[in-house]
Amino acid sequence: MSSTPFTLYPAIDLKGGEVVRLRRGEMADATIYSDDPAAQAASFAAAGFGWLHVVDLDGAFAGKPANAAAVRAILAATAMPVQLGGGIRNMATAAAWLEAGLARIILGSVAVKDPAFVREACRAFPGQVALGIDAKGGMVATEGWAEVSDIPTIDLARRFADAGAAAIIFTDVERDGMLGGANAEATRALAAAVAVPVIASGGVASAAEITALRAAPEGIAGAILGRALYDGRMSPAEALAASQG
Repeated sequence: MSSTPFTLYPAIDLKGGEVVRLRRGEMADATIYSDDPAAQAASFAAAGFGWLHVVDLDGAFAGKPANAAAVRAILAATAMPVQLGGGIRNMATAAAWLEAGLARIILGSVAVKDPAFVREACRAFPGQVALGIDAKGGMVATEGWAEVSDIPTIDLARRFADAGAAAIIFTDVERDGMLGGANAEATRALAAAVAVPVIASGGVASAAEITALRAAPEGIAGAILGRALYDGRMSPAEALAASQG
């Protein structure tokens, strides 16, 4: 459980330099919302959000950064702290992104493939490394969600409970981009299992859901917002009001 204030993270997912949203992590099922990621970032900043969540989707599949120009444009367009996931698989890449101005990097697939690197990064960059845990059917999904491991999500979180990660970003892949609501039950169970702050992701669709996540007794630290903002189902003002109580 954590006493961390509840924070909203509007998401910018990058594919081919454009802002997109996927359904259930399928790269072939992408909706393009903007060809100007920097302008989208500035818009979220102007709306009053305090953080930005960016994912290099191509990088997640390639295993190395693939939308670097777009990420740098986002960093130049806003003073908001930005966290980035996708394609960060070694210390050199991690260090380069943090030197470029990122507030936090997100390590996902590599937590399964190279756990020693995750621990090394947490030690080298205290407070600047988040663990991305993506789940399909309760098991950890990797490689841009294309592969599913035999590791239960809570087991993976517990393996890194003492690593010093700043947060765990938990995504239920089956719900991502579907606007059916996040998997609150699994998110709460994860938050109860480890002391690391847990951020809910995947399908958050309404202000009422944000209020419920914020009020969860297990202490959920925040939520990532995607398609609901882009489709206009929830305004930034509604989301922010719900996050603040």
